[in-house]
Amino acid sequence: MKILSSNNKNFYNELDKILNRRKVIDRTTLRTVEKIIDDVRKNKDKALIKYEKRFNANTRIIPRNEDISKAIKSIQPQIKRAIDETCKRVKDWHLKQKPKDIFYKDKFNNKFYYKNKSIESVACYVPGNLPSTLIMCATPAIISGVNRIVLCTPALNGKLNGAVYYAAKKLGIKEYYSLSGASAIMALAMGTKQVKAVNKIVGPGSKWVALSKKYVFLEGLCGIESANYGPSEILCIGDNSSSPETTASSMIAQSEHDADAMAILLSKSKELIERTKYSINKQLKNLPRKKIASASLKKNGLLIYVPTDKKIINLTNYIAPEHIEVTLKNFKKYLSKKIIAGSICIGPYSSMGLSDYGPTQHSLPTIGSAKFSSGLGVKDFLTQTSYNELSKKGVEKLGKSGILLSKTESLIGHTRSIKKRMEKN
Repeated sequence: MKILSSNNKNFYNELDKILNRRKVIDRTTLRTVEKIIDDVRKNKDKALIKYEKRFNANTRIIPRNEDISKAIKSIQPQIKRAIDETCKRVKDWHLKQKPKDIFYKDKFNNKFYYKNKSIESVACYVPGNLPSTLIMCATPAIISGVNRIVLCTPALNGKLNGAVYYAAKKLGIKEYYSLSGASAIMALAMGTKQVKAVNKIVGPGSKWVALSKKYVFLEGLCGIESANYGPSEILCIGDNSSSPETTASSMIAQSEHDADAMAILLSKSKELIERTKYSINKQLKNLPRKKIASASLKKNGLLIYVPTDKKIINLTNYIAPEHIEVTLKNFKKYLSKKIIAGSICIGPYSSMGLSDYGPTQHSLPTIGSAKFSSGLGVKDFLTQTSYNELSKKGVEKLGKSGILLSKTESLIGHTRSIKKRMEKN
């Protein structure tokens, strides 16, 4: 891990090397994604099976019901109860997000509507061992009224994850595909003989998944989330009152997701920085995913000394991370400021690791996209349509301005269209 000081002359150059490295598209990965996408476009299910055999030791695009039942039966009762509880909490939270339709009538009796309509079909792409991700992706879709919700999740080493499929049953999902990576995304976007296309794909994944989602969106095949959902990020803000052991555990928790994940500590306390570094090294020793977390921390781990609260806030917003943990003694002075992030955990008891299990969303913007987008929510599964119903008096009054503006913009067809309505009076 690197220790930096924001007082150094070249600090932002050093920081940008790490931040920008995560933003730059890896051309090698992109070429691989393009090759896979073109293969699926041309060879469809044949290509899907080829990649599934190669990467997942899987030979079935659609898993058998008996295999799903067997996988679910292998799940311990207490895990099922935890999934049940999480489903309820996440549902209760997201129910509060439902937007209202808008109706407005002006003084000329013109009527204007704004109606919310659910998307017809959505695929939830779920990494192989994360039932919580399915809950987070599917619940807002269910609340918005999506008719067809699809689970797409890999069979790792040919085996189905019972917890993911139990969550799917709990949520009422009945359509499943055992696929992964760029080939899965293309199949869902385009459709094949065995895979029925969807209108939108949501859910996190590897850099291959993230790139392929952008690719199919640019081709106009289907929609994706508005934010960049790449490798996980956490930014911890602490002082002398913060526990270095707790801070270290949070940084490791996000780093164990992916070798490309990012973990940062900002603090005015050099002592906290040193003790957190020591604790990270200590806690890594007995971590099952030590190899992944160590690679992530070596590549994207930062411990940054920042001398003032103002600079910490400015730097936080410059990074605009997916997750923030604020463990300062006086955290209220920070929360009164505008802080840009996907999710913020406040105080010594608020673990970002626990927040991954609800009720708030854990599909969140990464690589700085919190500056212009939000985490997944009910709104992501709705479209809004505006309606215009003008009266005779209304078109007469509004038409005059419309004619002037359309002539100013040299849109004479618009002018004539407006006049035709006015002539009806």
